[in-house]
This record gives sequence, C-alpha cells and structure tokens, in this order.
Amino acid sequence: MESSILLNDTVIAVISLSVLLFQGTATLILLSRLLKGAIRRPPLKPQSADPEMLGKVSVVVPTLNEAERITPCLEGLGQQTYEVREIIVVDSNSQDGTQELVKNAGLSDPRFRLITDDPLPSGWVGRPWALHNGFLYSSPRSEWVLGIDADTQPQRGLVASLVRAAEEEGYDMVSLSPQFILRDAGEWWLQPALLITLLYRFDSAGVRNQKPERVMANGQCFLSRRSVLEALDGYSCASGSFCDDVTLAREAAKQGFKVGFLDGKNLIRVRMYEGVQETWKEWGRSLDLKDAASTSQVWGDFTLLLLTQALPLLLLIVLASLWLVGEHFLLLQLAIALNILLVIIRFALLFAVFPSYYKDKSLLVRSLLFWLSPLADPLAVLRIFLSSLQTPKQWRGRSYGNE
Repeated sequence: MESSILLNDTVIAVISLSVLLFQGTATLILLSRLLKGAIRRPPLKPQSADPEMLGKVSVVVPTLNEAERITPCLEGLGQQTYEVREIIVVDSNSQDGTQELVKNAGLSDPRFRLITDDPLPSGWVGRPWALHNGFLYSSPRSEWVLGIDADTQPQRGLVASLVRAAEEEGYDMVSLSPQFILRDAGEWWLQPALLITLLYRFDSAGVRNQKPERVMANGQCFLSRRSVLEALDGYSCASGSFCDDVTLAREAAKQGFKVGFLDGKNLIRVRMYEGVQETWKEWGRSLDLKDAASTSQVWGDFTLLLLTQALPLLLLIVLASLWLVGEHFLLLQLAIALNILLVIIRFALLFAVFPSYYKDKSLLVRSLLFWLSPLADPLAVLRIFLSSLQTPKQWRGRSYGNE
C-alpha cells in the first residue's frame, strides 16, 4: 500500500514538473508578446486628405465571383476623396455579375476601372496574380498602391488616414487589422478562437520594430510604396503563397524596408466568410501561415498554442482532480496556479479584442457566444494543426491540385 501511494505521488510530481517546465517556458514566451500590446500604437482614426495627397494612391481590388458582397466595398472606395487617383478592379472572369456591378460604379465615378487578368500561370495563386496585374496596370504617377479585398467595407477617411500614418512614421508597407462582421452563432463562438491564435503567435497590431520572421500583415487592406513593389518585382516573391500578404511583408522586411501592421478597426470592416463551416474551411487552411515561415517556426508556434491556448482548461481540470485525491505538493499547486493564470489571460483577451467586432443589436443573443469562445480553443488549435499538414487544393473558387 505504501509503495502504491509512493508511486502515485511520484507520478503526480512528474506530471507537475513537466507542466511547469514546458508550459511555463511557453507562458514566458507568450507574456513577452502580449505585454508589448500595452505600449502599442493606438488605433488609426478617419482623417481628411490634404492637398499634398492629390492622386497619391492607386487602389487594386482582386475579384472572382464577388457579386454578393462587393457592393459595400465599391461604395466605401467611392467615398474616398482626391487622394485616390484610380480604383482598379482586377477580375478573374467572374460569372456572377461582379463585372456589371463594377461597370455600374464606374458610371458615377470615373476612377473605377475594370480589367481582366490573364489566365493563371503555373506556380501562381489567384490572389497575388490579380494584385500583380493590378500593380503593373496602375499609373506610375501614384506613389502608393493599396490592395483592398472585395469582402471589405472601407470607411470614409480610410485611405487618407493610412497614407498619413505611413508617411509620418516612415513605413514602406503598412496593413490594417479590421473590424470583423459576424452573424451566425457558430461564427461568434469559433472565429474569436481562431483570431486569438494570431495574438498568441505574433505581436499585436500597432507594435513596432518586429523581426522580419515575426512580421504580420493583412492583405485585406495593404498599402505599399510603388518603389518598394518595383524593387520586389511586384508580387512575384509571393506568387505561390496562400498567405501572400504575410509572405510579401516578410520579404520586404528582410530586404530592409520598414513594414507596419496597425489597428484599423475604425477604418475598415470585413465580412470574411458566411457561417462557421466556411470560416473553418477557408480561413483555417491559411491561418497556419506556413507559406511565409520555416518548418521549425510553424511547429514551434503550434506547440506554443497547444500549451498555452488549447490545453489550460483541460489541464486545470486534471490537475485539480489530482489535488483533490492526493497530497498537496508544492509543484502541483504551482502547476495549477500556472493554468489558472493562462485561463485568466485567455478570458482577459476577450475584452481586448471585443472592439474588433462590429456590434449589431439584432444579433445580440448570438454574439453572447463570443464570451464562450475559449471553449473553442482546442478546435482552433486543431485547425492550425490540420492546416500545417496540408497543402490547399482549392482556394476561392480555384483548384490547385494539379500544380
């Protein structure tokens, strides 16, 4: 009996020590990233253009069958003032009426121009190919090129604010984190858990002086100096990437250009996917960012997510059970305290990211599931794991299985 008790005590001690060693190390890494958010740049606010901004920006919008969601994007871009020289919509032969909507926008605003990109070359993914064509077609007199996704809703004063921030702070490339529009109950539960995986792996939007391999970017709203894109040969370095925004930003940072990622929740909204199933499928398969990172970085980040996001609630239950039936070892108590800390951090982050979600009073009941999103963390981390093992075969209506 005594030997059995001793064995149980030994097992508990080994479990507790392992938790403290591995999870404790991961927690220190996590805290080193999260604490930077306390001194990050505040969110950008809408601003009016000044005369010096006249015609500085060419906007490029890649499209493929976006008729159901492009109208708010076209309306928002039309509200931007004289800082926008042209709005080039690069369409990949849409069959759903997208081109007609763009042509109609051009009737009232001559800045809108519709072009059709050439057939997709081998080795290219559709989105960077469209952006590359838009860049090549844009006016050389524009100092900046702004890529905007068709599912976004640009707010008045977006472009002027973005250009001013880039020029005043010396950025060569700068992108924005948006405000998300969610509707279905499942989205409110799962999407925040997926978003948090980015906060755990990378610095918050607005944090400066990031290492090139840790630079984040968001192609939904991505401003680049024309001279930088010329130096990089357009989007060629991200031609085959399913996270072309991050790939391009990190390549620019490696070459010494200053890249920024700022909080743009006051400037741009996005309705990324329709429903929880599409969120899981479409966003989940690029969220690992493996096309922009080394294998060791991908799996190191996954390990961090596993230890600090996916497991704390489960480990807390297991460790608390051991505490109830066994001796109250100091190591066990410390392991329990560590997981309590991680759970507190996770729920505290809900308050930090809550402003990044658009509040629709008609969806109040559904949005309450946002506060239960930590329960979806194991699923979110599982999605990162599955994505890290796979190469996408389809993306936004295109197949890549034969390449």
